[in-house]
Amino acid sequence: MTKKNKTVWSGRFKSSTSKSFQRIGASISVDKRLYEQDIFASKIHTQMLIKKKIIPAKAGKKIIKGLDKIKGQIRKGKFKFEEKFEDIHLNIEKKLYEIIGDSAGYMHTARSRNDQVVTDFKLWVKDSSLILIKELNSLMKNLINKADKNVSTVMPGFTHLKNAQPVSFAHYLLAYYEMLKRDKRRFQNNLELIDESPLGAAALSGTSYNIDRNFTSKKLGFKKPTSNSIDTVSDRDFAIDFLYACAVCAMHLSRLAEDFIILNSDAYQLINFNDKMLTGSSIMPQKKNPDPAELIRGRTGINYGKLNSILTIMKGLPISYFKDLQDDKALVFDGFDTLKDTLTLSNELIKNVNPNKIKMSEMAKTGYTTATDFADYLVKDKKLSFREAYKVSSKIVNYAEKNKKNLDDLTLNEIKRFYKKVNSNVLKIFNVRNSMNSKNSYGGTSERNIKNMIRKYKKEIK
Repeated sequence: MTKKNKTVWSGRFKSSTSKSFQRIGASISVDKRLYEQDIFASKIHTQMLIKKKIIPAKAGKKIIKGLDKIKGQIRKGKFKFEEKFEDIHLNIEKKLYEIIGDSAGYMHTARSRNDQVVTDFKLWVKDSSLILIKELNSLMKNLINKADKNVSTVMPGFTHLKNAQPVSFAHYLLAYYEMLKRDKRRFQNNLELIDESPLGAAALSGTSYNIDRNFTSKKLGFKKPTSNSIDTVSDRDFAIDFLYACAVCAMHLSRLAEDFIILNSDAYQLINFNDKMLTGSSIMPQKKNPDPAELIRGRTGINYGKLNSILTIMKGLPISYFKDLQDDKALVFDGFDTLKDTLTLSNELIKNVNPNKIKMSEMAKTGYTTATDFADYLVKDKKLSFREAYKVSSKIVNYAEKNKKNLDDLTLNEIKRFYKKVNSNVLKIFNVRNSMNSKNSYGGTSERNIKNMIRKYKKEIK
């Protein structure tokens, strides 16, 4: 290896590292994705060094100008990333030497790659969290729009995949809005937790230079500097929190996809998709398969795997920096990419789903879904205890099942066989739309409640 190509730390060693380790140990193929954050942090660090008169102002200005030139080269695809320089930090530093000469040597004063990489990484996670929050907002708006068109659409609500009680299709969709709202909040909470600048912690013990960490924190967009240099360089909680938020969000989207796959199946036929969200079969001409929904469901495993991997890396790691941490970025980058794609597919899925309103209404009437409404009626109007009312309603269900009737098919005389003190008004109890709209408790499925919630959601999602 020529002098020009030697690593910055080679002075302590009598021979070069093995070729296999150079290949395996290099991270440039992954962390080149941090180039914008690395250049931004290096410029801020250099500004601070100039301000504190730690380096000559002339050299500092050359560094900043050279970094801007490098950023331009990378954006235009004219920068050659080299594995022999290990990572994004040294690739940029080596190129800076080529552009401005020995003045580049001042840039790394009062910092280490340990605090440099965690600074870059935190900045990237902050930027990526904001991207995912924007994607979540888009999906949440699409759910509201779809719900707004289906407030009066009655469908069977399920427990154990058995018909339970009539609900609004809008109410069902807005259940996922609530899940996504929690996901959004998790990313927002992470942004608060991550809001401390690592720059200035150096290798692990801080630095003897008279640096200004408050200056760099503010310029980098952090609220304050971190308080313990050892914890700073070994902390990857922010990466774990990010991957956890990704995993939970992916789980919610997987549940939505699973619901849609079931409701779209030939057994249910409660929803259908526009053709743009379907694929065919190579052998069966009739098939229309909901592959995008299946991809959403399947890729959740990738997000789970990334979270489990980083937890495993960290669980036995002594405090301070170790090479094990090099693999954290690939996990986070992949977790982000996977979830972003999943959110994109989910947005398309919501836009292109259509309820089969007639089929939904028909199925809502089957399975004796208004039996609880009749029991509640006996409690409220006839002053029975709920357990007494439950027994009466159970007997009516058994009768209807034996006679192959839905509850709304029963006559007044048939109902009076089980409870005599009723009149014709009782027949309204078994209407599925009346059942749905009777659930006026806050958070319930009545149309009035749903309209109020949609108005509330539209205001908060702006």
